Amino acid sequence: MTKKVQFSIEGMHCGSCAAGIKMVLDNTDGVLSASADWDSKNGEVEYDEEKIKLEDILKAIGELGYKATPKS
Repeated sequence: MTKKVQFSIEGMHCGSCAAGIKMVLDNTDGVLSASADWDSKNGEVEYDEEKIKLEDILKAIGELGYKATPKS
């Protein structure tokens, strides 16, 4: 089952930061699509819940040095 989540991202300083986040998420097994926007400090990910958990996606972003918080 696919799920789409929007989140805010703390720590981005430029467009390259956003591009790096998108690249890592796009290459993560179970992630179907991802976006990150430096101007708005937001991102969105669509993923397969049977292959990856949201916590793992947030952890991958954290390992890059950013903090992602899901929006309710």
